Amino acid sequence: MVILGTILAVISLVIYIWWPLVQEYMRYFDPAIPLWQQVDWLLIGIFLFMSIQIAWSADLRRDGMLVIVGFVGGFLIESWGTHTRLWTYYTGEQPPIWILPAWSIAALAIERMTRRLANINFSIPKVKWIYILIFSAFIIYQLIFTAPTLNRPASIFALAGVIGVTVTSGNQRYDLLTFLCGAALGYFLETWGTTRECWAYYSGQRPPLFAVLAHGFASVAFWRMTMLVRYLLRESTRRLVIKPSTQ
Repeated sequence: MVILGTILAVISLVIYIWWPLVQEYMRYFDPAIPLWQQVDWLLIGIFLFMSIQIAWSADLRRDGMLVIVGFVGGFLIESWGTHTRLWTYYTGEQPPIWILPAWSIAALAIERMTRRLANINFSIPKVKWIYILIFSAFIIYQLIFTAPTLNRPASIFALAGVIGVTVTSGNQRYDLLTFLCGAALGYFLETWGTTRECWAYYSGQRPPLFAVLAHGFASVAFWRMTMLVRYLLRESTRRLVIKPSTQ
């Protein structure tokens, strides 16, 4: 409940900071039309789904690192996309601060989805080849989708990061499940954002398939980075504990 309370507090802070935008949204309500027809049910559904996922088996110590990684990773992704004009926000910000907490919230929800799915006793036949096929196809698709910006260093670094994550998998089954869960949630997030004209892609698609799949890959990268940071922290702590005792 601490995690959920923190998320609600962050959302409340975002609403407070961007209250003029909230007021602008409220002005679209028409008293002549029944309220239930004007409520954004997709947004409410997404929020409730992620809230339920996050509340399940929440652990502040375990989840805290993923929240930080999701926030920082989201900032890097949004900075890359908005500065290269692959996508733009209706506010014109590069990137908007209010979108960054959403990356942490989504990262937690996807982690819960993946963990539940991974605990089901089933095997993926030829998982290595399926992993190679899906992740290689994503790299090719990224090359195609970001082709107009490949003269920009940010896009080159983004491509190098994707390749680096792909070739360093330690648990291909878990990575595949994370990718699928991230893409599934990403579809609804991107559908909401593009159809409400909150953000738009240069391709004009609502949403483009690349954006949906990118959520899946970002989820894999966030989880991998979280595991790496946890490992480095454990090793640093272990060495600090062992070193005094050997003197």
